Amino acid sequence: MSNTRDPRFRDARDLPPPRDRGISRFLGGSPIVVLFRLILLSVLVGVVLAAIGFDPWNIVDSIRRLVRWVWDLGFDAINGLWRYFLLGAVIVIPLWLISRLFNAPRGR
Repeated sequence: MSNTRDPRFRDARDLPPPRDRGISRFLGGSPIVVLFRLILLSVLVGVVLAAIGFDPWNIVDSIRRLVRWVWDLGFDAINGLWRYFLLGAVIVIPLWLISRLFNAPRGR
């Protein structure tokens, strides 16, 4: 291996862009990392959906059973849902706002 540099590339800015740059931009990161995140998120969402009684093989019946269960609970379900919403919103809304502020476009 020689220690000489290619004379066409004097600086890192002169290097050609990586081939997967468009894919990485579309996916929001490296394809392997995005795939890992999607798998992890799918498992977590699957656990939550299984906890409320969803069945992946019969999703329509599962949704119908969930709606019936919520309807049968009456206003206690609405109260519980409201409490869960408030609990989650205390975390989600500030994090969303902070992420939007840090990603806001700067002046031109």
